Order: sequence, then structure tokens, then C-alpha cells
Amino acid sequence: MWDLLISSASETDIAETALWYENQKKGLGLEFIAEIEAAFGTLQKDPERFRIYYPARQIRRILTDRFPCHVYYHLEGRVVRVFAIVHASRHEHEWKGRL
Repeated sequence: MWDLLISSASETDIAETALWYENQKKGLGLEFIAEIEAAFGTLQKDPERFRIYYPARQIRRILTDRFPCHVYYHLEGRVVRVFAIVHASRHEHEWKGRL
């Protein structure tokens, strides 16, 4: 198992997105959080299975199954460092500013 380090900005991404989904339908925010936690579990098991999305900085991403979100991360030794969780409709410049 790999270690997982989630940035405070990513935690904010999760909270804000979950709140938005919860405002759309009761319980949907919790379902979103469960989906993100499942993605984190996948990353802890095998983060190298996802291709390098942004080669200049060795950034990888995983797409969630149910919700259209991208989890952006990079590997440092045996640590998966998550630095952004972004809805697929948002522009890339939002996460690139966190590098």
C-alpha cells in the first residue's frame, strides 16, 4: 500500500463539491464523498496504473466513475500526493496553479 497525502486545497475541493451535490439532492453529497474515497483506495493500491497526464510535472489523474471529477496527483517515493480534485467541466488552469 502506498501512503496517501491529501492537500488542504483538495480537502476544500471535496467539501465544496459535496455541498454543491448535497444542495442538488439530499444524500448526494455523501455519495460523492464515498466515490472520492473509493478513488483514494484505488490510488493507494496501484497509483502507477494511471497514465501521466501532464508530463512536464509527472502529474497523473484518475477519473471518478459516477461523478465527473478528476483527481490530480503525483508520486513522491512511495507517497501519492493529491493536490486537486476538479469537476471535469472546469478549466485546467484551476489545478495547474497549485503546482
